[in-house]
Order: sequence, then C-alpha cells, then structure tokens
Amino acid sequence: MSTNSRRIAHLDMDAFYASVELLRYPELRGLPVVIGGRTMHQPTTQADGSRHFYKLREYVGRGVITTSTYEARALGVFSAMGMMKAAQLAPHAILLPTDFDSYRHYSRLFKTAVASIAPKIESTGIDEIYIDFTDLSGDTLVLAQRIQQAVYDATGLTCSIGIAPNKLLSKISSDLDKPNGITILTMSDIPDRIWPLSVRKINGIGPKATNKLASLGITSIAELAQTTVNFLRNHFSASYANWLHEASHGIDNRPVITHTEPKSVSRETTFEQDLHPRHDRPALSAAFTALCTRVAADLQRKGYAGRTIGIKLRFEDFHTVTRDSTIAIPTADPVVIRRAAGECLRRVALEKKLRLLGVRVSALSLADSSQTTVNSPQKELPLLL
Repeated sequence: MSTNSRRIAHLDMDAFYASVELLRYPELRGLPVVIGGRTMHQPTTQADGSRHFYKLREYVGRGVITTSTYEARALGVFSAMGMMKAAQLAPHAILLPTDFDSYRHYSRLFKTAVASIAPKIESTGIDEIYIDFTDLSGDTLVLAQRIQQAVYDATGLTCSIGIAPNKLLSKISSDLDKPNGITILTMSDIPDRIWPLSVRKINGIGPKATNKLASLGITSIAELAQTTVNFLRNHFSASYANWLHEASHGIDNRPVITHTEPKSVSRETTFEQDLHPRHDRPALSAAFTALCTRVAADLQRKGYAGRTIGIKLRFEDFHTVTRDSTIAIPTADPVVIRRAAGECLRRVALEKKLRLLGVRVSALSLADSSQTTVNSPQKELPLLL
C-alpha cells in the first residue's frame, strides 16, 4: 500500500491533567490553573460550602509544573517550568496537586471509547494515541468527529485530532487547531501548512538539535527542506541527517504498532526537599515502600511479573546511582519487590541527602496467578542502611 493512501490519526487530549481537574472543580473553568502542587495544596471546603484554592504565589519549593490550562499558558506558564519562576509570571493562578490515579482512569476511559470505533490504536502516552483509519469505511472527517464525540461522552473531556498520510504529519497536525480541533492534511498541504512551522514542531527534533540547526541558519521546516543531505551530514550523523531531510519533506513510513511488550515497569519520586538517609529515615522508608507497592500494582494490572528489581537514587549533588538484583522466580508481589529493592539499597553508600528515589522491575514475562497473588500483607520495612 502506498504511504500516501494511508489515513493515520493522532489524537491528543486537550490540557489533559488540567481538564481532568476542571471536571472535579468546574468553578475554575476560564481561570489560569497550574497542576503540580503538593498534597498540602489540596483545596479545602469552607464553612459556607465554598472551596478555598491555593494560589501559585503561595508555593515555596523546587517543583516543576506538570501542566497548565490554556488561560495559564496565555500568561507564559507551561509544563516543565519551575514553579517559582511560574509564580512570577502568574502569581494569582490557581495551584492544584497532581492526581495520577485519576489521570490514568480517564486515560483508560478515552482509549476504550476510541477503540470502540477504530480498534487499530498505538498508545504513546497517558494522553495521546495514534489511530489507523486506513481500513475503516467512511469519510475521514466524520470518523474524527465520531471519535471526538465518543471521547467526550465517555470522559467529559475534549481532544484534538490530526489526520495525515503518516504518524509524523498527523502528530504535527493535531497541534494546529487546539483545543477540540480536527485537522486533515495531505502531502500537497506540506508547503503551505508544514514548512512555515519551526523545526521544533517535528517530533524528534529536540532542544539541542533545534539550537544546532539555528546556529546553521535553519529555523523553519522550509529552510530544513531546502538544505541538502550532504550539508546536514557535515554537522550531524549520517542517519540523523537522512532522517532530518525526510522528515522535513513529510516522509515517514512507520506503521501504527498496536501491541508492544513492555521492557520494564518503574516508579520514582522527586522529593520537595532533600532527605537525609538517617535523619529522615521514616519518610524515606515510607516513600520506598509506596514506590514498591505502586510498581507491583502496575505489574498486576498489566498482567506481568519480573525477575530483575532495581533502584535509582539521585543525591543532592545530582549524582545518580542505580543498582539491580535478579531473583529466581518472576514476581509482582510488593513484599518481594520491596525486599529485593532493599538489598539493592544496601549496596549503596548513603552518605549524602537524597533528591530522588525510584524502583524498577524488568526482565518481564506474562504472570500467572501464583506470581501476582500476595499471600502476606505489605508491611513497611525499615530503610536498609
């Protein structure tokens, strides 16, 4: 089949985390809202029944923004921005803590709704998917509208959809008419719709490559498309130069992959304040146990067990250490994971404060009931030093 005859859609939920929170707090619609606060920033109900919300100016710490509403983005506040910096731009923005359990719930809802109409789906994140329309009957626009309606009916949330002959173009196009937009592109639309955009709009061109291209006088996709492969090879690896040239012309032959086996399952947390291995031992122990419990729950939900259990530590000086251990029988038991992770922890010299703690399980295989059934309750074991 010619790649030009394919109909590949990219669906991106609109300001997903923030939109989920607005379902819970509808009175915040139309206001600048930032997601990324701590549990202490949970809204409280006052005597008169109204809610009290924290403001961004009240935040103190080193956290980063998970996401923001479009009203907050209009003030210059975007995801991955430091909270303190964002507070200078939008001090009166509403601050809410993250609730990833809720976000995962709504993610499952919208993906199930899409699959009821177009089952060939590649999940690429909690809030985005690729959909292959190629073998479906019906008009492309009507299909996209049906999917938008199905997502809204299932979740109360809106999404934006881009449809193009390939994944690269569909991902770009889904961002062209946000929120709640539908964009349909053909290869003939590339000069007018794609080439005027910044090279950063191409998924796969990160900040470093963007800066390097800018130093070469290349800032738009059009300028990249006009650059010869030989010139690009003088400044990038041959494979990346070839990919840059093809991407700038909208060439992408990747299929929509409907099923992949996970290589690992992990959870990690960055502490609001660096924690001392001894002075803050109870807090570290609780966090460590919680991570193991969540990894085990993720494994059980996905139907996998793993033999290699690893940890990740990042110290106050940003030095990062990893350790892992392989056990004889695959497990999804939080107690077993906690015990093996603890053994890994004993192999690290804990002399500096900790900034980040993570737990990972790999060497995965499909689980049977004996590997996922927990025979003993999870206990909070002491942090091993």
